[in-house]
Amino acid sequence: MRPYFEKMAEFGKPLTEKQIRASEESAKKIKEVERSIEEAAEKVRNAGLPTETINARGEWTVYQRLEYLVDPGTWCPLHTLFDPMDEESGTTGVVDGLGKISGRWAVIIGFDNKVLAGAWIAGQAENILRVTDLAKRLHVPLVWLVNCSGVKLTEQEKVYANRRGNGTTFFRHAELEKLGVPVLAGIWGTNPAGGGYQGISPTLLIAHKNCNIAVGGGGIVSGMSPKGYFDLEGAEQIIEATQKYKAVPPGRVEIHFNETGFFKEVHETEEGVLDSLKEWMKDLPAYNPRFFRVAEPKEPRYSPEDLYHLIPFNQKASYRFEEVLARLTDNSEHMEFKPDYGPEVYTGLAKIDGFLVGIIGNRQGFMPKGYPEYAPYPGIGGKLYRQGLIKMNEFVTLCGRDRLPIIWFQDTTGIDVGDLAEKAELLGLGQSLIYSIEQTDVPMMLVVLRKGTAAAHYIMGGPTANNHNAFTLGTATTEIYVMHGETAAVAAFSRRLVKEKEAGRPLEPVIERMNAMAKQYYEKSRPAYCAKMGFVDEVVPLPALRKYMVAFAGAAYQNPKSICPHNHLMLPRIIKG
Repeated sequence: MRPYFEKMAEFGKPLTEKQIRASEESAKKIKEVERSIEEAAEKVRNAGLPTETINARGEWTVYQRLEYLVDPGTWCPLHTLFDPMDEESGTTGVVDGLGKISGRWAVIIGFDNKVLAGAWIAGQAENILRVTDLAKRLHVPLVWLVNCSGVKLTEQEKVYANRRGNGTTFFRHAELEKLGVPVLAGIWGTNPAGGGYQGISPTLLIAHKNCNIAVGGGGIVSGMSPKGYFDLEGAEQIIEATQKYKAVPPGRVEIHFNETGFFKEVHETEEGVLDSLKEWMKDLPAYNPRFFRVAEPKEPRYSPEDLYHLIPFNQKASYRFEEVLARLTDNSEHMEFKPDYGPEVYTGLAKIDGFLVGIIGNRQGFMPKGYPEYAPYPGIGGKLYRQGLIKMNEFVTLCGRDRLPIIWFQDTTGIDVGDLAEKAELLGLGQSLIYSIEQTDVPMMLVVLRKGTAAAHYIMGGPTANNHNAFTLGTATTEIYVMHGETAAVAAFSRRLVKEKEAGRPLEPVIERMNAMAKQYYEKSRPAYCAKMGFVDEVVPLPALRKYMVAFAGAAYQNPKSICPHNHLMLPRIIKG
């Protein structure tokens, strides 16, 4: 298959000086949003105790451990701003992402030991579930940096119970192991109760000499008050019990290395634990990348920095999707699938770091005259019509057949509506696309370039595709809503306007409510809000999109559950004809 992939069709054009000058203001606004996102991320990284305080105790922070553990230049953080329950620290207490360890991709997560000594806090359970889902979907190792002081007891109702509470982690670890996905853990500090189970549930436990894991800590061992309430006498007994277990905490290294054998290894230093994780990663299942690469990796011929001048900050302005893609794919090459059918959607094959992936994205601007074929009105890019939905169904199905991971790019206003659209079966074709995705069983990644709207956001590889969507990225231009705020305000208040007008009452109060609703929609669709609530897994600078694409492709091909030999691929042959 070398002739198919060694040299694919080049696409894209260099930016002109005129383009750069015309887009300067738009680029400036995008970079301003990126700066605000980075400021918010820095605030999260600085949450809790200062690094110097942790180091003075003879410990490293989770960020220092990650820096030592992860191969330079490969760290792709996720969920940095995720805080769906407004935890007072402004974080979920864990730090996670994709990165290479000893040249192999892993999903990596660690407790932030600067925040309540790595306690279970509100929002953390959902974060962890997303991380275990990611390891499951990509079929790569999950590496834990365990340093967990247990439950934040003053808010146990936000942490402990519930179907998706923190205890779900232990079942998820067991599920990953059942599926052949190893869970490695480096363990530091005192880890009682939930921290103890967090320590024992992984596949391999690599311990620091001063760590411990236990069913309960000193406070739990001291027990409940027999009187049913607390008084001075009871307080003295608690003090005595706590002092005892502070001196000799349960579940120490001498118990779990010498007696139970739970700890695989014990190391004297921070570096020792992390070096051991690096060595164990070398022993885990992984194909050499050359087994799956269809060509040698190449950088795009055009700089990803051009994206600032190609993607307009103004949501109503159009651009050429192919020019965006040319800044992200190897050597700015591709093979487009059905270019003359369903023109509102791009579908095609491209190389990312030498790996073959499927690409699907919304085109913008006015469609050719006579399209859509079922209606008298003109087609507008960003909206989905009959042919585009059929094309995506076909392409996704073929990617599944050829075992090709898919990267989606959304900038959509939704699916066409009205009786003509219903007669054209758009409702059924949208659900058909969901069915096609569910049949593929290949990893998918989504970039919400600008608009993620209505059902189109679901069906185009959205995060609701839980079995397939590995992660979703947002950008400084991302907006996610059921419909644009102005459209929602009209839908909500149009009849009220008519009634007020017919009754002879002033329209200003209704108009005021409409503007308020539009403003609320805007504020709750901005990139930072999307990241906080988990609509996207990370908001990244435009030039960083390729880095995440490289991580996704590399991880997807590292240890796939099933393969299609290159000489059996059908999509390239169908494209060639």
